[in-house]
Amino acid sequence: MTLGRQMILTAVLLMLVVYLFGVTDIDLWVQDLLYDTQAHQWILDRNLQPYRWIFYDGIKVVLILFALLMLLALLFGGKTALVQKYRSGMLIVILSALIVPTTASSLKKVTNMPCPKHSIRYGGSYPHTAVWERYPKTFGTLSHTQCWPAGHASGGFALLSLFFLFKGRRNRRRALYFALGMGWLMGGYKMLIGDHYLSHTLVTMLLSWLLILLVAKSVRTLSREDRSALP
Repeated sequence: MTLGRQMILTAVLLMLVVYLFGVTDIDLWVQDLLYDTQAHQWILDRNLQPYRWIFYDGIKVVLILFALLMLLALLFGGKTALVQKYRSGMLIVILSALIVPTTASSLKKVTNMPCPKHSIRYGGSYPHTAVWERYPKTFGTLSHTQCWPAGHASGGFALLSLFFLFKGRRNRRRALYFALGMGWLMGGYKMLIGDHYLSHTLVTMLLSWLLILLVAKSVRTLSREDRSALP
């Protein structure tokens, strides 16, 4: 499949997911399984260690260090045969590591969507709405929230760009599995502590892949590589 068709397919899937979860209660059905209505608490306490360090603080540090090391390798080892061989893929990974989380964070600031922990259903003050809806007038005084899409998981899903780093089909497949695992591990943790719904993570996954495809196409265009087909 060409990059162009892959982008179109991903964009369509993204819109379908946003619509589906906006008109159904799938998010609530899933989140109900993660909330103890009698104890009024989530399966996992957000401050409980070592889970917070492993799945939130620690994993962010690892991802940042990985991106920095790759950037340093590209800047100071650009003349080596290994870097020359993987230069295009490394550039895609570095740009994706910057663009994907930044885009997710920027969207969070304007969508004004509440987290599950903010919802009336789970002891909060906010109504459950679709991303294209506004709060009812009776909730007009509520402060701005920033929970859609899932910003934390975007760092893990940015690793989907590793698909463009490796040359062999088996390694590309492994890279995809690894990145999906990291993204869902990070997104799943945030669901367990009441910070995100299932749809938030699904949207982030598809949005991340779409952005990575755009980055890959741009890098290939600038480097004059074959920019039509996937590796």
